[in-house]
Amino acid sequence: MRLFISIDLSDEMKNQIIETMHEMKTAGVKGSYVPKQNLHLTLAFIGETDHTAMVKEALSGISYKPFRLSFSELGSFGDLIYIGMKGNQGLSAAVKTVRDALDRSGIKYDTKKFVPHITIIRKSTGAYRNVKAPVGEMMVKKISLMKSEEKAGKRVYTEILSV
Repeated sequence: MRLFISIDLSDEMKNQIIETMHEMKTAGVKGSYVPKQNLHLTLAFIGETDHTAMVKEALSGISYKPFRLSFSELGSFGDLIYIGMKGNQGLSAAVKTVRDALDRSGIKYDTKKFVPHITIIRKSTGAYRNVKAPVGEMMVKKISLMKSEEKAGKRVYTEILSV
């Protein structure tokens, strides 16, 4: 099963992102736009694993304080366009808590440096620099373990645990 740990965004934040994506389409930016229901902030990407029960057990023991999450700037990693998220102590602590729990349980995950962002377009072409980043924030009170699967040629994310 393909797994990742994330923060699901509020409807208000998702709507702000959708408005920004519409502005990008109007500006001529082409690519694979992420559907509204798949917008999220990944804290740890596990990938394919046969150890779902171990992951659930590792996460069920974590605790963290609710924290505020807010947008920062638009950016890109090559042809991937994202909306950055403002880093803060609450977010950093939550990421550390999640990753420490995975480490203690011996669960393999992508250990690249955490760069808080929400992917909005993959395989993009066209200039997006004239589009403004959305404005929005939310309180994070839940972290989710998500299953990712392909159905009818589309990525579908399903929450299988929340803490």
